[in-house]
Amino acid sequence: MHPHTESNAEDRYSRQIRFARIGRQGQAMLQDSRVAIVGMGALGSVLGQHLVRAGIGCVRLIDRDVIEWSNLQRQMLYTEQDAMELLPKAEAAARRLRAINSTVKIEPYTADLTPANAEELLDGAQLILDGSDNFTVRSLINDYSVKHGVPWVYGGAVGASGMTMTFRPGVTACYRCLFPDSPAPGTTDTCETAGVISPIIDIIASIQAAEAIKLLSGNEAALHGTLFQVDLWNHSWLPIDMSHAKRADCPACVRRQLHYLEQHTAETVAVALCGRESVHLTPGTQAELDLSLLSGKLSAAGSVTANAFLLKVAMPGEMTFVLFRDGRAIVQGTEDLAKARSIYAELLGV
Repeated sequence: MHPHTESNAEDRYSRQIRFARIGRQGQAMLQDSRVAIVGMGALGSVLGQHLVRAGIGCVRLIDRDVIEWSNLQRQMLYTEQDAMELLPKAEAAARRLRAINSTVKIEPYTADLTPANAEELLDGAQLILDGSDNFTVRSLINDYSVKHGVPWVYGGAVGASGMTMTFRPGVTACYRCLFPDSPAPGTTDTCETAGVISPIIDIIASIQAAEAIKLLSGNEAALHGTLFQVDLWNHSWLPIDMSHAKRADCPACVRRQLHYLEQHTAETVAVALCGRESVHLTPGTQAELDLSLLSGKLSAAGSVTANAFLLKVAMPGEMTFVLFRDGRAIVQGTEDLAKARSIYAELLGV
């Protein structure tokens, strides 16, 4: 018998139910809700904990990465043991969140959100929460949001500053009303160039989570309705009115040019990871690799270690090749995209 009963649910969520704006009806709505979190790093860790503890019925975790030592300073779900085991973030997060609340359905996906899989990975979500760290993924989420009328909550933080906004199709401006073009490389701060302190992560993600709880419990009128900016170092809190931010020429929500969602490619896509001296590679076609078979074949290239989710090849020259079951890979020890593609092709023969 499942440990969840109506009586212990009443006890578990009693303090939340006593908050008059939620009450029993709002709690029931939360427990019937389905959300997707894209990115289970710093923001995603905080988002996952808040939503699972609040009793959201189903939480889907989407992340392409594995846990590394540099994550532990701010990514609250993970431990040293997770880093030593080279666990994918989605799987480690699911393990921790299930231990926090066994009544919530947790769906981990170790995957890179792309135009090829966005429709499948985001399908059924009533709300999407942004825990990503780049313009392209956010624009992809925005395209999906515009196409399907699904709201999403943007969040970003670097240094001691961050911002967040809730986008509601047909009600608010969309993300590309605010940011129509991708920023030029090197023109924006990143965790590598500016660093980051963990308290700003907690604050931005907590505001995102509060917006999610408001929206999913039927309290849309309580949404802050702003581009909310926080600078913790200088103690600055700045909500910017966005009620007139919708652009008459927006490429996404007005012209319906959903380029980020519709841009499919058969080529392997290589992206340098912020501050990691690593390159992430996503194949143009879906795959389901036999890692146990490949483990033997790749042993000629270096020392191989593996777990249920991936294998790692320590190659000569301090280079490391991490391969996932879906064909994605991370080449550690370089930021040269061409070199990473070459290593991928040489090891996998593609």
